[in-house]
Amino acid sequence: MKGQLLKAQERKQLVDIMYISKTGEITKRRIKISKVIGDKFTAYCFTKHSSRTFIIENVLALVPLVRKEREVI
Repeated sequence: MKGQLLKAQERKQLVDIMYISKTGEITKRRIKISKVIGDKFTAYCFTKHSSRTFIIENVLALVPLVRKEREVI
């Protein structure tokens, strides 16, 4: 998971994650990763509209957003 996060950060790519909080709540978040440090990372969360710190082991799934060709042109 850490490798995928680092790759998304390097590419400045938005990603959708499924995340489980300390209380056991599962949420879907769209984020842009800022820093990966040890077992945590910081990212701008478009769901909460603020910067957040996430624990890597609490990320259940990660899917990079791919822009469609017509959006790029």
